[in-house]
Amino acid sequence: MPLEFVLASHNQHKVTEFQRIIGERMPGAVVHAYDGPEPAETGVTFAENAFIKARAAAQHTGRIALADDSGICVDVLGGAPGVFSARWAGSAAGDEANVRLLLDQLSDIRRPHRGAEFRCTIALVVPGSVLAGGHEFTAEGRWRGALAYEPRGSHGFGYDPIFEPEGLEVTSAELLPAEKNAQSHRARAFEALLPELERIAGQLEG
Repeated sequence: MPLEFVLASHNQHKVTEFQRIIGERMPGAVVHAYDGPEPAETGVTFAENAFIKARAAAQHTGRIALADDSGICVDVLGGAPGVFSARWAGSAAGDEANVRLLLDQLSDIRRPHRGAEFRCTIALVVPGSVLAGGHEFTAEGRWRGALAYEPRGSHGFGYDPIFEPEGLEVTSAELLPAEKNAQSHRARAFEALLPELERIAGQLEG
């Protein structure tokens, strides 16, 4: 019997990316969309925010829940925007405003001092109704690179248009979805999570 998840996100770009990643690595797995209440992300780390979302989705649906919290961490900014990436230009700002503010803040910074990395923490919450005693787990993925001077590409979202992965001369928004899914921070976090998912699948089957 395949694992069934609810993905605790209302961000359709993220949902689509997760569905591709899970589909490629766990054929047959069923990923349900989450339409329940969205909790306030009051954590100060990626793990805290991921758990806030995953626990809320597991409680609301009674299903195994996955949630990620991710962002871009810029070396010369001491790791900022970090957990504040999605609202860097304000709580009502969109991707374009966040990207433009970050570029403006680094306008006088030249290479090789534009290093950055995408970070992703995925939280897994298995409710007690699915597995006796319940279970929680986290996995992290990092994707090193540098910031471009101007946005390029149309395939990504968020900060993808200004992130140039290490060893490449294109931004992650210039990569095709399959290329990005093979190496992104989200894909790396899921790879780290996969053995735990397989272990839980074995317990459920047993």
